[in-house]
Amino acid sequence: MMMAAKPKRALLVSNGWAQAVIMVMLFGFFVLGFLAYRTYTDEPPIPVRVTDPSGRTLFTHADILDGQEIFLRNGLMEFGSIFGHGAYLGPDFTTDYLHRAALFVLGFYRQAASADAQAQTIADFKTNRYDPASGTLTLSQAETAAYEKLCSHYQTYFGQESSHYGLRPYAISGTKRIDRLTAFFAWSAWAAAALRPGKAYSYTNNWPPEVLVGNRATADTVVWSVLSLIALLGGIGILLAVFGRWGFLGWHGAEQRAISFKPPSEVTLTPAQRSTAWFFLVMALLFLAQTLLGGLTQHYRADLSGFFGLHLNALLPFNLARTWHVQLAIFWVATSYLAGGIFLAPMIAGREPRRQHWLAYALLGALALVVFGSLLGEMAGIQGWVSHSWAWFGDQGFEYLDLGRFWQILLTLGLCFWVIILFRGLRFRLRTEHRGNMPWLFFFSALSIPAFYAVGLLARPNSDFTTTDYWRFWVVHLWVEDFLELFTTVMVAYIFVLLGVVRERVALALIYLDVVLYSAGGIIGTMHHLYFSGEPSIHMALGAFFSAAEVIPLTFLTLEAWSFLQLGARQGLRASAPFPHYWSVMFLAAVGFWNFLGAGIFGFLINLPIVSYYEIGTALTPNHGHAAMMGVYGMLAVALALFCLRYIIPEERWSERAAQISFWSLNLGLAWMVFASLFPLGLLQLYHSVRYGYYNARTLKFLTSPTNALIEWLRLPGDALFIIGGVLPLVYLCWLGVRRMRPLPDREVAQEVLFTDVVESGEG
Repeated sequence: MMMAAKPKRALLVSNGWAQAVIMVMLFGFFVLGFLAYRTYTDEPPIPVRVTDPSGRTLFTHADILDGQEIFLRNGLMEFGSIFGHGAYLGPDFTTDYLHRAALFVLGFYRQAASADAQAQTIADFKTNRYDPASGTLTLSQAETAAYEKLCSHYQTYFGQESSHYGLRPYAISGTKRIDRLTAFFAWSAWAAAALRPGKAYSYTNNWPPEVLVGNRATADTVVWSVLSLIALLGGIGILLAVFGRWGFLGWHGAEQRAISFKPPSEVTLTPAQRSTAWFFLVMALLFLAQTLLGGLTQHYRADLSGFFGLHLNALLPFNLARTWHVQLAIFWVATSYLAGGIFLAPMIAGREPRRQHWLAYALLGALALVVFGSLLGEMAGIQGWVSHSWAWFGDQGFEYLDLGRFWQILLTLGLCFWVIILFRGLRFRLRTEHRGNMPWLFFFSALSIPAFYAVGLLARPNSDFTTTDYWRFWVVHLWVEDFLELFTTVMVAYIFVLLGVVRERVALALIYLDVVLYSAGGIIGTMHHLYFSGEPSIHMALGAFFSAAEVIPLTFLTLEAWSFLQLGARQGLRASAPFPHYWSVMFLAAVGFWNFLGAGIFGFLINLPIVSYYEIGTALTPNHGHAAMMGVYGMLAVALALFCLRYIIPEERWSERAAQISFWSLNLGLAWMVFASLFPLGLLQLYHSVRYGYYNARTLKFLTSPTNALIEWLRLPGDALFIIGGVLPLVYLCWLGVRRMRPLPDREVAQEVLFTDVVESGEG
C-alpha cells in the first residue's frame, strides 16, 4: 500500500504579494525589451566608409570595429574610457579626440582667415553628413586634416618607450593598428557631436560638454533631472505614509517568544557545510589580493613614477592592476555567496543528500580554475602575449566583464552547477512547499544569478559599442543591484527565521515588499548608466525617473535597520543562552548603513542626468562604486563568512576579538577611503568639469595636480587600516575554519537541524 504524498504547505501570505511581484517584473522587462529594440534601431550607425570631400577613403566600417577590438584587447577600458565608461586614470578617448580635433579645426579656419572660425567649427562637427543609402560618412577638409594629425598624436601616445601614463612601454605599436584605433575614437567623437536625424542634439545627447563644438546640456537632461527629484520626494513621502499607517510592514519578532540560542558546538554540521570552510578561505585570500591591487591602482594616481621606489609599470601596468582589482571584487564576493547558499541549504531542507560535499569541492575547484585562468588570460592579453582568440582566452576588455569569453562561459556553467547543488539539497523540501513560500524563493533567487550573468555574453567585442554597453550593464547593474540584492534579501531573511528571531510569515512578506520596491525602480533604472552611450533620449527619461525610485527602498531599509536592531536587543534579553552572532549582525547593520549612503545618496547624486553630464567618469563614480560594492555586497559577504565560520570553528578556537577588529577596521577604513579621498576628489573634479570643461577635468595634468596628489596620499592610512586591521583578521578566521575545523559527527545526514530552540511561543 502506497503512502499518501505529504500535502503542500499553502502560501503563508496573501496571493496579492506574489501577483504584485509578477506584475512589476513583467512591466519592467517589457520596458527593457522595448528599450533593447530602440537600442538596435537608434544606435549611432557605423559607416561603411568614411571619406574626405574628394571621396578618398580614410577608414572603413571594418577599421572602426578593428579599432574597437584593439581598444578592448589592450585593456584600455581599464585605463581610460569611451563615452564616459571605463577607468579614470587615462583620458576619456571620445572627449580627448573631440577636443583635440576641434582645436585643430578651429585653428585651421583661423589660419584660413575665416570670418567666424568658431561658427564654422561648430557647423563642421554638428552637421551630420552620413548618407544611410550608401553608408558613407563624409568629413570636411578640416576634419580630415584633424584625423590625420591625431593618428600621429596617438602613435606617439601609445608608442612611448617609457610607462609615463601608467601603461606598459610600447603599449600599442604599428602604424596600421594605431590608425584603426584612432578610427574608433573618431567614430565615437563623431557620434558625440553630429546631430541625430531630425533632432537638435547629438547621438550621445550632446555629451561630452564641449563648447568648441557647441555641445551643451539638452532640455531632456535638465527636465528629467527635475522630474526625477520630484519622483524621489513623492515616493519617499508615500512610503513614509504607508510605513506609518500600516504597522505590519517590516521586521517584527514573535514578541512572546523566548529563544534559547544553541551553542555553535551543539549544532550538527553536514559534510557539505564543513566544505564551505575552504570556500571562505579562498574568499579571504582573493579579498586580500583585491585590496592590495586596489591600493596599487590608487597609488598610480598619486605617483606615476613608481610604487615606493619599485618600478612595477612594465610588469603590472595600471590597466592590468585595475582589471584584476575589478574582477577579484566580483570573484571574492561571489565565492562567499556560493558558500552561504551551500551552508544554508541543509538547514532549510532539514537534510542533506549523500556525497553532496563532493559536488561542493568540485564547484570550488571549477571556481579556482576560472579565477586563476581568467586572471592569467587577462595578463596575457594586456601584455600582448595572445594574438589569436584573444577575446576567448585573453582579455575581453569590457569593464567588469574583462575575462575572456571562454572563462565567462565556464563561470556561467559553474553558477548553474551551484544551482543544481542547491536544488539537489532542497528538492525534498520543495515538493512540500507552495512555490511562493521561502524555500522556493531561495531557489528562484539563486537561479536568477546564473541566468542574468549569462546575459553578459550578448556583449561582443565586434558589435556596435552602444549595443555592447546596453547588454554589459544588464550585468553591471541588473545582475548586481537587483538579483544579487534579491538573493541577499532572501538569505538574510532565512537566517533570521532559522535563528528564531522572526516568524517565517513576517520574513516572507518583507521579502515580497523588498522585491517589489527594488524591482519597481531597479529594473528600468538600469538605463541611468546609458544616458550618453549613444542611446535615444527615451533611455534617459526612463532611466532618470525610475533610478530615482531606487532610493526609496533604501530609505525603507534604513528605517528597518533601527527596528531590526531593537528587535535583536529585545530577543537577546529574553534569550536563555547568549547570542553567538553579534559581529555577523553588526556587519548586516553596516550593510544597511552603506546601502543608504553608498547606493542611495552617492548613487542618486551621480544618477541625476544634469550631474552625470559633467560627472560621468570622474572620482564620484568610484566613490559610489566603493561605498556600494564594498559597503553592501562586501560587508554582506563577510557577514555570511562569520555566520558560517561560527559553527565550523570550535568554540574554544573562535576569536571574537578578531571579528571585532575586522568589523571596525573595514568600516572605518572604507569611511576614510570615501570621505578623505574619493568624495572630495570627486567634488573637485566635478567643479573643474563645470567651470573649465570636461576634457580638462580628465587630463593627467589636473589629476596629478598638487592638491589632488595630497588628497590621494591622505587615503593611505585608510587603506592600511582596511587591509591590515580589516582583511588580515578575516583571513585568520577563515584559516581557523580550515585548520581547526570541527570533526564530522557520527552520522552523515543532519535531520531538522536548527540554530535555536523556541522554548515558549505565543502570537506575535
